[in-house]
Amino acid sequence: MKIALLGLPQSGKRTLFALLTGRHVHGPAKPGEIPEGRAPVRDQRVDKIAELVRPQKKTYAETIFQLCPDVVEGSAREWLDAARRCDAICFVVRAFSSAAVYHPKNTVDAERDRRDLAAELILADLELVETRLGRIEKERRAGLSPAQKLEEQVLIQCKQALEAERPLIGLAIEQHLLGAVRSLGLLTLKPVLWVLNVDESALSGGTEREVRVSCLIEEEIAEIAEPAERFEYLASLGLKEPGVDRVNRASYDSLGLMSFYTMGEDEVRAWTIRKGSLAPEAAGKIHTDMERGFIRVEVVKYDDLVALGSEKAVKEHGKVMLKGKDYVIEDGDICNFLFNV
Repeated sequence: MKIALLGLPQSGKRTLFALLTGRHVHGPAKPGEIPEGRAPVRDQRVDKIAELVRPQKKTYAETIFQLCPDVVEGSAREWLDAARRCDAICFVVRAFSSAAVYHPKNTVDAERDRRDLAAELILADLELVETRLGRIEKERRAGLSPAQKLEEQVLIQCKQALEAERPLIGLAIEQHLLGAVRSLGLLTLKPVLWVLNVDESALSGGTEREVRVSCLIEEEIAEIAEPAERFEYLASLGLKEPGVDRVNRASYDSLGLMSFYTMGEDEVRAWTIRKGSLAPEAAGKIHTDMERGFIRVEVVKYDDLVALGSEKAVKEHGKVMLKGKDYVIEDGDICNFLFNV
């Protein structure tokens, strides 16, 4: 799962990319090059399970961010192709005041920039839909196949929504019908997360789809190596965790993803699956052989493990559940899969 990091020039997206992934990009990218980096999803449940099990290592889930070219009005939209290849979009919007950092529109107005960026997505989709409808019209002379007729029907509905400035992700079209246009990579069908790069005084607030961070403050937090000192600094700002962790977790959630866990002396690990995944699908994330030969899964609830303090105590209290192929994995399940080789 990949997330496109987008924004106007000087919004702070390059800094945020470095903070999320640990990869620093200096200077403009080469033509066609899209810097990419992996960002660990800091998970307190992984930390707590590791604290109880004491494994040799612990591994968080990850998301992949792509640092796309700047969104510049009137440009060739170099960011478009990169964004279309991703599964979600994360917009970085400047909301901080600094005379030392220019704004391409001369004034700082986060709401204006947000409206303009959302409009860019709608305009890009509308142009693509109109182009595809034009091609179908030409193909009509030779006769349209049932698949082409279905595609045309869905595209007309998409066009009407876009012309009314409505993103397609909220369009009342059944999923099997949307499959007719899924290959086009329509941007407004993708989940969108907004990150406001704010001043220190505006860090509080935000919503599930809007995260407030200060890249300047985040750089200071990242430089503090001592955990206790970092916690104290965060507390002085009224924060419980770094903003980049909230951004990454919100990105993970926007994709409809969740984590289940495996634990042992060698490793405690978070595994990524889509919400609603069945047990065999989850097993397949570990190894395809486990999905093919799936027998059953032993499930321990995270809260039970924490309350009882050990895997042994969980078993003694009869809290290990045996589930079959139709079991829907729940967020936070600790799983041990049994399978035939």
